[in-house]
Amino acid sequence: MEKNISVENEISNYSNLELNDSKITKYSNPTLTRQEVKIPIKMTIKGYSFFKRSFDILFSFLSIVILSPIFIIAMIIMICSFTYSVIFKDKRIGKNGKSFNVYKFRTMYDDAEKNIEKYLNKEQIKMWNDERKLINDPRVSKIGKILRKTSIDELPQLFNILIGNMSFIGNRPITERELNENYYQSEKDILLTSKPGLSGYWQVYGRENANYKNGKRQELELEYYKHRSLSFDLLLIFKTIPAVFQHHETDCKKIKH
Repeated sequence: MEKNISVENEISNYSNLELNDSKITKYSNPTLTRQEVKIPIKMTIKGYSFFKRSFDILFSFLSIVILSPIFIIAMIIMICSFTYSVIFKDKRIGKNGKSFNVYKFRTMYDDAEKNIEKYLNKEQIKMWNDERKLINDPRVSKIGKILRKTSIDELPQLFNILIGNMSFIGNRPITERELNENYYQSEKDILLTSKPGLSGYWQVYGRENANYKNGKRQELELEYYKHRSLSFDLLLIFKTIPAVFQHHETDCKKIKH
């Protein structure tokens, strides 16, 4: 079968696109000390994008319909718990460097973004700025902990998939700051050739020590492009559910200890 859609061709398509009303900054981050990830990129077969988008539309729509009772119950519980903003929106970078709002059920207190120093100490703030992730984040409400533990907070991203700025499988949606501070230019070029995913290689195969600082997270995110295909995407989808439960068990053990 002819393989005629190369990542290199896709990379050239996002040059000079606008990002948050400004040109995409293309530079090598001088603060990075890790070795640049060099991987052989797998070229995708003709029709890959069409079939993947068709799958995303069909199954995101069906998932929204089937899971609509969970959406309604979650929103009612959140409103009853005095959460005034049920949906949390955050700017992320998508395919070709285009920014979009990623949707989640709000799991943090309403003033968590504006008054970050109210909830986090200096060490936690630094960790959050570096990794965009905290264990036992004090900004998360009681309802939010339940939503996160069950991954219900991620369900609104099904609308991102239906709209077309996300896919079921891809690298995780990241902020402009994460992209510029943690990836070399050649790595950014690769990430920006596809839509971010609800799940992906890092979520399925990631380990506790995979973070930006040691470069393990970047390696795992970029590893996906080594194997990218319809069959590999389906494999990651099937492996996502057991991976979610495994991560939740690990989180529970951390809390107990």
